[in-house]
Amino acid sequence: MKIIQTSGAPKAIGPYSQAIEAGNFIFVSGQIPIDPATGELVNGDIKKQLRRVLDNIEAVLMAAGCTLKNIVKVTVFVVDLKSFSEINEVYGEYFNEHRPARSFVEVSALPKGSQIEIEVIAVKDVNK
Repeated sequence: MKIIQTSGAPKAIGPYSQAIEAGNFIFVSGQIPIDPATGELVNGDIKKQLRRVLDNIEAVLMAAGCTLKNIVKVTVFVVDLKSFSEINEVYGEYFNEHRPARSFVEVSALPKGSQIEIEVIAVKDVNK
């Protein structure tokens, strides 16, 4: 196993890694909308927070030699399922032709008061 770490995404806020590479798989820890430059939660609506989360995920994947197209599974955690259509709107900007499997779960709260958290699993060599 190999730890994946980049300054392009926020540092872990607990005892975990940004991602772990195990074989051809990259397991990206849940990302919340923290700006890696400031270490602060991005304020704003769910669309703004989601863009920051997906940009953070993309930075972690790039550090592992991957892109968003390597993602095979996405798990989305939100504090309000009523934001489903807004999330899908922005999500579709990042995942238009490539559509990984996805779960969408409402939770009672997320770290730092975030509205959204996303974790992903990617495959390093999609041709195997």
